[in-house]
Amino acid sequence: MSLYSALTIGVAGLRANSSALSGISNNIANINTVGFKRTRADFSSLVTSANISALDSGAGVSAGSQRLVAEQGQLQPSSATTDLGIAGSGFFVVGTAIQNGASDDSLRFTRAGSFAPDEQGFLRNSAGYYLRGWPAQATGGFVTNASDTSALSTVNIASISGAAKASTSVQINGNLKASQAISAAEATYAAGASATNMASGAVTPDFVRTIQVFDSQGGVHNVNMAFLKSSSAANTWNAEVYVTPASDVVIGAPLVDGQLATGNVVFDANGQFDAASSMSLNLAFGASSAAAPAASAFNWASSLGINAQTVAINLGAAGSTGGLTQYDSSSVLDSSIVDGAIFGSLTGVDVDDQGFVTASFSNGIIQKIYQLPLATFVNPNGLKAEDGDAFSLAKNSGTLNLKAAGNGVGKIGSKTLEGSNVDLAEEFTNLITVQRAYSASSKIITTADEMLDELIRIKR
Repeated sequence: MSLYSALTIGVAGLRANSSALSGISNNIANINTVGFKRTRADFSSLVTSANISALDSGAGVSAGSQRLVAEQGQLQPSSATTDLGIAGSGFFVVGTAIQNGASDDSLRFTRAGSFAPDEQGFLRNSAGYYLRGWPAQATGGFVTNASDTSALSTVNIASISGAAKASTSVQINGNLKASQAISAAEATYAAGASATNMASGAVTPDFVRTIQVFDSQGGVHNVNMAFLKSSSAANTWNAEVYVTPASDVVIGAPLVDGQLATGNVVFDANGQFDAASSMSLNLAFGASSAAAPAASAFNWASSLGINAQTVAINLGAAGSTGGLTQYDSSSVLDSSIVDGAIFGSLTGVDVDDQGFVTASFSNGIIQKIYQLPLATFVNPNGLKAEDGDAFSLAKNSGTLNLKAAGNGVGKIGSKTLEGSNVDLAEEFTNLITVQRAYSASSKIITTADEMLDELIRIKR
């Protein structure tokens, strides 16, 4: 009976080592496959029964396998900005169909980050899986959810049109001459009348400069700041802020001639701008579609068809660097810093280490359009392997959890790809070991065969 058991054990050894050889061969074949995770053969002994002799209780060996999904492969440099690697834990969330949640879509998880746009601009990797991310909201923020995959969208870079940005702030750096002579026109100056103000051109200001601001469609508008030295108090200037042409705005009384603000600009004894004693310079433009403006308010003209916006003009503060000053030197505008931008076309797309997909435009605007989450699992080695170096949820993997890159998970590297985690030296060593074990198992069979032959010869 033991001789026949020996034959069975030998066959079990051949079968187990053949299975191990298959896994090793697959590892070696995929040594250059992006994001490939190697398998490891795990051998375990078989026992027929515990109630017989220990010498006869063995039934050979079986070979199981484990895919080492959690083991990091080496990150390798690449030239494409949409080639993405993960340094640390986590998986890219991908789908088999363009539309997330479609009837033919299956959710997958992968470390193979060789993404490139298809003919419609959707990012997919070399295995054909489409990359998913959280899309930017109208406010510019992102709605993230740790478990709701329906909130994800397929990343598309061809659908990004050009962008413009409305101005929200203006920084003025300059000087008004402290010894400026009082103009004769100052005696009859009145901001609320066209015949006696600076906006209409009836009164020549002591100093005026034009600043260009941008609206919600990227249009450019000329905002003028005019100053006339006042005789009513020391260190005080009459000031008007007005738009040219005046037809760009609709204004409420007592404003006239395209005026946005009128009043005084005051400086302290040290020549520093005194914000507390000066006119307000927060310009709140109503939308073109808004109702008629209230007193001292103003809207963009209805013909422009643009949104409301607020532009804060910053003239500095006492003790601060820059801003508007009053020293006994020539009146000059050293610089004006205006945010916002005219329309610009898309020039490139990049991904940072936190997974934000950002679009760059020719006007200098950089806009976040997607955030790529990383999927984590309690036991990533328990995921089910799918074609194309991807994985799907399985009983042993645990539940899915989506996290922002760098938030307790790995970081994303643009222009990098994760290589396979196959160690060629280790695989060749395992190849030799399995080959020897296979040969040894075959010797068990030939030896048992020879012993059976001798047993048969006894009868002769």
